[in-house]
Amino acid sequence: MIGRLTGELLEKQPPQLLLDVNGVGYEVEASMNTFYKLPQTGARLSLHTHFVVREDAQLLYGFIDRDERTLFRALIKVNGVGPKMALSILSGINPDAFVRSVHDGDTTALVKVPGVGKKTAERLIVEMKDKVKDIMLSDPAEFVLDGGMPLEMEQAVNEQAVAEAESALLALGYKPVQATKAVAAAEKALAVGAPSEELIRHALKSMVG
Repeated sequence: MIGRLTGELLEKQPPQLLLDVNGVGYEVEASMNTFYKLPQTGARLSLHTHFVVREDAQLLYGFIDRDERTLFRALIKVNGVGPKMALSILSGINPDAFVRSVHDGDTTALVKVPGVGKKTAERLIVEMKDKVKDIMLSDPAEFVLDGGMPLEMEQAVNEQAVAEAESALLALGYKPVQATKAVAAAEKALAVGAPSEELIRHALKSMVG
């Protein structure tokens, strides 16, 4: 089991990042809650990981917060919830909000996450209620910022951020029209040159409330 990785952050394009650990590049899937907290590329980073082995693939999931990984591991034990849906849930709703929703038996926020219908939301509440009592969401793990690369060609950077944001929303299960509309609204609402992570955060907030 690979439980932790520390190395240089080479690439980050939601929902996947590339981490160089002693010359070996690890492709890691991460939730948007983790992406919001990532340093710039080129920085050194430590991630808590969960390793999944399937017949057709070996997948690594990474989390800056140890308790988010704990929540992820609890989610994939719920009937009908696999790693992909668990990552979508952790991307579509803040972990604290998820814990509150489960504790209060509130399905409203949960059904706004792509792929989570009313029955799945009700099952999450029933099966997770006892588990979330032991999950105390902690502060994010420390990471070191070594400085980033200079921005060049502002227009090209903006276009890349928009494309990455739309791609991330599509990967989370949103329809192309929804993704384009939400990212366009986020682009107008935020400052010029906002990174993809901020565009995604704003877009998700507007869709899930």
